[in-house]
Amino acid sequence: MYAIIETGGKQIKVEAGQEIYVEKLGVEADEVVTFDKVLFVGGETVKVGAPTVEGATVTAKVVKEGRAKKITVFKLKAKKNYRRKQGHRQPYTKLVVEAINA
Repeated sequence: MYAIIETGGKQIKVEAGQEIYVEKLGVEADEVVTFDKVLFVGGETVKVGAPTVEGATVTAKVVKEGRAKKITVFKLKAKKNYRRKQGHRQPYTKLVVEAINA
């Protein structure tokens, strides 16, 4: 059984036992998070939401919060002596999906 959930403005396909990385949720490690915005539940029976599936939830356990590897943002305008270099590290929350309740 799998489900498609919405979190952080993104849609993620999840299965029980899967590790996922989502936008930072601001919760402590070892807490349980419940996602109510379930858009689709698949398996033997399929449930499609309009826009969400009524009564369906996905529970996940928080493993850790962290920051991704640094990326370099470099802006350049040719022949104008304009150069800007900037770094960015995106914060994330690592989760382990425990159950899909449909």
